[in-house]
Amino acid sequence: MANPSVELGFAEPVEEAWRLLSPQFPSKVGGRPAWLGEVGLPGSEALACGSCGRPCCFLLQLYAPSQEPRGFHRSLFVFCCRDPVCHLPGKSPPFHVFRNQLPRRNDTYSYNPPSVIPPPEGTACNILRLKSGVHLCRVCGCIAPKACSKCHSVHYCSKDHQVVDWKIGHKKLCSIQPESESVIPDHGFLFPQYEIVTEPEELGSESESEKETDEDDEQNHAGSITAGIGTLLDDKDEKDLEALAKRETKEDKIFAHFKNKIAPEPKQVMPQLLSHLNVDSIGDSIDWGTLAVFTCAENCGDEKEYCKEFLWKQDVATDPA
Repeated sequence: MANPSVELGFAEPVEEAWRLLSPQFPSKVGGRPAWLGEVGLPGSEALACGSCGRPCCFLLQLYAPSQEPRGFHRSLFVFCCRDPVCHLPGKSPPFHVFRNQLPRRNDTYSYNPPSVIPPPEGTACNILRLKSGVHLCRVCGCIAPKACSKCHSVHYCSKDHQVVDWKIGHKKLCSIQPESESVIPDHGFLFPQYEIVTEPEELGSESESEKETDEDDEQNHAGSITAGIGTLLDDKDEKDLEALAKRETKEDKIFAHFKNKIAPEPKQVMPQLLSHLNVDSIGDSIDWGTLAVFTCAENCGDEKEYCKEFLWKQDVATDPA
């Protein structure tokens, strides 16, 4: 069996916002979800954090079409809790993943490929209401069955987000002049938005320069370990120092392998994603080592539902106490 192809993803600044709208079938990070199908969107209960119970935030979506006709259009949507406490090691992963798929001939999109021509300047686009008339939450962009009881012009997925929007400014404007759904303040809830640009990984042999660099790194690391051991002889016994040296050598080799693996494309979206999201900080921070999404091999489900999928979270490795 031939090795499966690997696609590398790169987070790029959003230069043309229209390219991240649903009709373009985008792959993207942050902002509001660009829903694929307009039926069966996950509700507030399905998107609640399993630890704190508050609404999860849209993290990213990947357009991953299938070779099967019923999955001609297929996207994966990942949501996560914004509370760093819920991401602590040992807790249930505060993530939700959904898969939605459509056949090429469907009720929402054209049978033909999407246009590559930008829409005319000034073209109105209501990002808080689907073509079907379904309203989306003013704060997070998820399905919004609730509406402001006074103006009835803004909609929310939950009481939590209604309270957030009320405090941000709707309290002052609601009774004076109902706000337009297109005027949306910054609630501080969404992640920064980027387009995910993909390209196939180019596999090749390790260059001589890379080999030399690896050898130099190993020698330098070995020297630093030896020097470190010399300074600690008065404080630790020989067995402890040997164990320390072995552990550091193993960790260093793993990190060196990781660096070599991503060296051809160092900007691919891996650990760097945390930095793009502005959550990569010391102390309380949303954090993870690896997120792996597993989907149904048979693409079970139809176009009228968003199927729940499985996400495995590997925590960041920490030194033993």
